[in-house]
Amino acid sequence: MNERVKTVATDEARAVKAMTKDAVQSNAWLYPFKGIVYFLSHKDLWKPLISKLTPTLSTGVIVTVACFAALYLPQAAIMHSPLSSTITNVISRTFFIEEALVDTFDGTLLSRDCKNLVEEGRQVKTGGDNIARLGKLVKKPFAKFAPNAIIRYLLYLPLNFIPVVGTAIFIVLQGKRGGPQAHSHYFQLKEWSTSQKETFVHQHRGGYTAFGVAAFVLEMVPFANLIFAFTNTVGAALWAADMEKSAGTAPKLREQARKADEL
Repeated sequence: MNERVKTVATDEARAVKAMTKDAVQSNAWLYPFKGIVYFLSHKDLWKPLISKLTPTLSTGVIVTVACFAALYLPQAAIMHSPLSSTITNVISRTFFIEEALVDTFDGTLLSRDCKNLVEEGRQVKTGGDNIARLGKLVKKPFAKFAPNAIIRYLLYLPLNFIPVVGTAIFIVLQGKRGGPQAHSHYFQLKEWSTSQKETFVHQHRGGYTAFGVAAFVLEMVPFANLIFAFTNTVGAALWAADMEKSAGTAPKLREQARKADEL
């Protein structure tokens, strides 16, 4: 039994090491930060955020105050900030900013000359800035948060009681889940099936985990998490545009998608 445990532990350690190496080498963790810089330098991308600023900030204040009042225990210093940020994100994405994030994603793609890709999900007008060119959606993107996402988050939250290591594990688990979600609209524009998406994410699991971890850490910041939700969306779109524009990427992705459907 001891030998079996050692073997499993060794295999898991090797898998984590390989994924960590893949995550670092992918440079995907840079895209949330690239998104901040790109967002700040492209004022037309501010429009969707500004249009949703008041209701979302109000939600953030209410949720933060409620969480502080409910969780003001010795452990509150560890738990209430990430919890309030997550609840704010869930409520905001579900009721306020879903379409605004889609507009931000598509507007960023247009700014990177990915018009053909954007046209797979909506009408594109001529003239005006990149947000003004966005026409009517023909596909409903970005699935709303499911209750099990909150339940899973709450189940992982006690990991924060373990100093340093527990918090690191908590962040990685959230990043591993959230990374692929950042490209849910991209996958939809590519018209990929579930098996195609799963195959692609598995092949790039290190990169998606790296992106998800960086994005999650930014969105843990109370109040500023709203802004980072938009800059992370910009970063995800920049990554998608780079995937499309990389030499030979588009044919390669289509071939990967075709093979996935044949499995």
